Amino acid sequence: MGTKTILITGANGEIGHGLISHFAEHDGVKVVGVDLNPLDDTTRTKCFKSFTGDILDKRFLDSLSTGFDFDSIYHLAALLSTRAERQPTLAHKVNVDGTLNLLEMTVTQSRLQGREIKFIYPSSIAVYGLPDLPTKHKVGKIKEEEWTEPRTMYGINKLYCEKLGRYYTHFYRQLDAEPMAGYVDFRGVRFPGLISALTLPTGGTSDFAPEMVHQAAKGEPYTCFVREDTTIPFMAMPDAITALLKLDAASREKLGREVYNVGSFSPSASELNNRVKKAFASSDVNFKPDLKRQAILDSWPEDVDDSEARKDWGWKPAYGFERAFEEYLVPAVTRFYMSK
Repeated sequence: MGTKTILITGANGEIGHGLISHFAEHDGVKVVGVDLNPLDDTTRTKCFKSFTGDILDKRFLDSLSTGFDFDSIYHLAALLSTRAERQPTLAHKVNVDGTLNLLEMTVTQSRLQGREIKFIYPSSIAVYGLPDLPTKHKVGKIKEEEWTEPRTMYGINKLYCEKLGRYYTHFYRQLDAEPMAGYVDFRGVRFPGLISALTLPTGGTSDFAPEMVHQAAKGEPYTCFVREDTTIPFMAMPDAITALLKLDAASREKLGREVYNVGSFSPSASELNNRVKKAFASSDVNFKPDLKRQAILDSWPEDVDDSEARKDWGWKPAYGFERAFEEYLVPAVTRFYMSK
């Protein structure tokens, strides 16, 4: 099998770093990394090529499409949930128009190459919207088709882009004399909150968990913006990378849907705090809920049902709650700050 060329947008982000590091360790893969800001030196040197550019700039995307034949496109670039609420118009442009531009580029790539191109898309539990805490506690784990009534711009953007992906895969320009469906192979995962030991949180509403870990590792106090009983699902970053790679590698015939839940562990903020204190005895956390962000988190599920992903493409997280701390977070975040 020949060399694969993979485009990664949002390459400076947490997931981008992880994917690029993974591909750098495998022969036969050329990564083209794209971000709005220049890639840091470590990430850049792991890429075949890197570009500073805007996914809203169609001429920039045209130049990428002309210069490379992509096998898979990992579209990670996005304006995350907290900033999206503060700049909803910009969020819609980046998260929706940017995705639409990438999907159109994928169609162009596919027509030029005469084959399907995979479009790998990280969605989010922000697509869900539960009406109140009693309902959240009652329903527990939720399936992909349940409670998709997001209350944030970010969640709305993600849910709409999932539907765009389905359209481009199955119904694109369906009134044409020769319908063009089948050019795009859209595959998405709805991620829970992600915790990385190697990159700092960058504006997600679920970032109270990684912030708690990183502040403790630095020996600095942390004011947590949620109640102690706040419960949403989380995942260690290595499992997030694995999920995207496994979904990319899965046979299309085995996939029963375009977008899948993936889950791992679902602790309360209090349980997170206790586990962080066990690892970092000097951890100093004060809970002072931000009522507006708290309301958003209360609308997200306590956990997700990822049985479809387990059945269709063998999803299984490697890191449960304890293992994530013992074998990934504590050792890696400690090394990270010791090297500073």
